[in-house]
Formats: sequence, structure tokens, C-alpha cells
Amino acid sequence: MADSNRDHWTDELWVLVRRVPYGKVTSYGALGRSLQRPLSGFLVGRAMANCPSDVPWWRVVDRHGLFVVAKKDPVAAETQRQKLKEEKTEMADEDQVSPSAFVDPDSLLSD
Repeated sequence: MADSNRDHWTDELWVLVRRVPYGKVTSYGALGRSLQRPLSGFLVGRAMANCPSDVPWWRVVDRHGLFVVAKKDPVAAETQRQKLKEEKTEMADEDQVSPSAFVDPDSLLSD
């Protein structure tokens, strides 16, 4: 039997991530805090590892702007870096997104 509570919050999460603008990023923790029932960034990260293909997962980084996917999958980190580069996301250096590229997920919520 599926966990309908999980389905609900992951659906809400996918909506938020899809709203992160081109060239911008947000963090796992900020996304978790923006959910109707706030969750940890760790749980958001676990969910993001299995997100639908139409969710721009590369726009989610850690709170320091680092590519934490590199810990488990260096190829995914390179893909993330390339996608952010294609979107002209402002970078602090090759492996870190600039603080000015972050968007607050609360600003993406609509009525």
C-alpha cells in the first residue's frame, strides 16, 4: 500500500522545484521548510534522488551552493554543473553556485 502522505508532500515538492526559475537555484533545506508540513533537507534530498524526469533537479543544491550529488554520483554532479552553466546560473567558482543565484521557495508559492 502506498504512503499517501509521502505522495502528497512529494507532489508539493515537485511543484515547488518546477517553479524555480531558469538560472536560479534553491536549497534542500529551504524547500523542506517551504512545504505545508515542513521537512528536513535530508528528506527532501532523498526524495529528489527519485524525482520525475520533468523536475529540474539540477536547480537544487546544498545551502552553501555545493553539488552534494557528487558524493554519490560524480557523473550527476557534472551533469548538474553543465545544466546550470547552460542556464547561465551565476557561480562563485566551478563547484559552487553564487549566493545571488538563490531564490527563496516561499516566493514561489501561489494561492
